[in-house]
Amino acid sequence: MKTLLLQIFTWWNGQTLGVRYHTWRHGKKVGEDAAGNVYYEGGGKDSEGRTRRWVVYNGDVEPSRIPAGWHGWLHHRTAVAPSQENYAARPWEKAHQANLTGTPRAYRPKGSILNQGARPHVTGDYDAWTPKS
Repeated sequence: MKTLLLQIFTWWNGQTLGVRYHTWRHGKKVGEDAAGNVYYEGGGKDSEGRTRRWVVYNGDVEPSRIPAGWHGWLHHRTAVAPSQENYAARPWEKAHQANLTGTPRAYRPKGSILNQGARPHVTGDYDAWTPKS
């Protein structure tokens, strides 16, 4: 029941009812990634005449959770989905890290009010602007 209510009233939790209906009606499952996101294609053509492709997220809708291989397939950079070939991530590709903005683990540069360290001393090369009357 909770899943159904989330699909009716939110768009950031997996899929909406419209996406569920469209996927049921037109989608052909192409594969799934390690995070549990499911990839589909079908349902007509896009504005450039290509077959539509989409993803149904497992959990929160966070586009950065899509691996590089699937990203390339979704955006028609490659014709073959990673599930249909022996795709292996490149050695330089990093594993996904969630967006930490707004959390205690967010990046706070030196001098930030939220940083626990001390603010660097002013070197004297800056003069504050003052209006002239």
